[in-house]
Amino acid sequence: MPNPAQPTPGASTPRSTASLGRKARVVASFVLGSLGLLTIAGQVFLPGRSVPDKEGVVDPALASDNEPKKVHEIRIRKRVAVLSVDTGARHANGDPIRILCSSCHATTRPRIETRGAAELDEFHQGLTYRHGDLTCLSCHDATNYDRLRRADGGGISFADVMELCGQCHGPQSRDYRNGSHGGMTGHWDLTRGPRERNNCVDCHDPHAPQYPLVMPVFAPRHDRGRHPASTTATDNLRPVSHE
Repeated sequence: MPNPAQPTPGASTPRSTASLGRKARVVASFVLGSLGLLTIAGQVFLPGRSVPDKEGVVDPALASDNEPKKVHEIRIRKRVAVLSVDTGARHANGDPIRILCSSCHATTRPRIETRGAAELDEFHQGLTYRHGDLTCLSCHDATNYDRLRRADGGGISFADVMELCGQCHGPQSRDYRNGSHGGMTGHWDLTRGPRERNNCVDCHDPHAPQYPLVMPVFAPRHDRGRHPASTTATDNLRPVSHE
């Protein structure tokens, strides 16, 4: 006579039934997942549909439409490929008469040692020049004044001036590539619109690239901590001497 405490061979016990049920749900979830379906609390959700939170309310932050969003471009402002100089004369219609750099420099001997406008006696008088120990021909090509000169001696277009700057200003070039240097306009989120970034020489004078240093000096607090209406953001800035 069988013992009532022992299960009959071949009969299912509550424990084995629950175990089989769990295994079946795991296998079903795996199969549905391989088909791109999502199951939560026994419900099946198709790709692209919203997923309910624990209370069954749709959370928009979890929704996705599976459609690739358009990513707008990042445009860097380009400079003209060839520079020209305003002669001060005018055409009959009033437009300025401009000439290429090579128009004059082709007939003069390059002066490799020139480091500033004070040494010039024909043109570019009054030019502000503060760019370390570089001479004019460190960046300008003595064989073709309508282009610039790389450190290896090769020529480079004025339109690619950022490549020229990056040869010496490595940290700034790195920060620019990472987005932490240089002005820009447009959108941070490129799915909402494009972004335009400034060129190096949009912000820096290539002949005197360093911005003047300033020391902020705040006015004393009064009238419950508010500054007088006549005070502007630049009233309390004073230049710092480079000497």
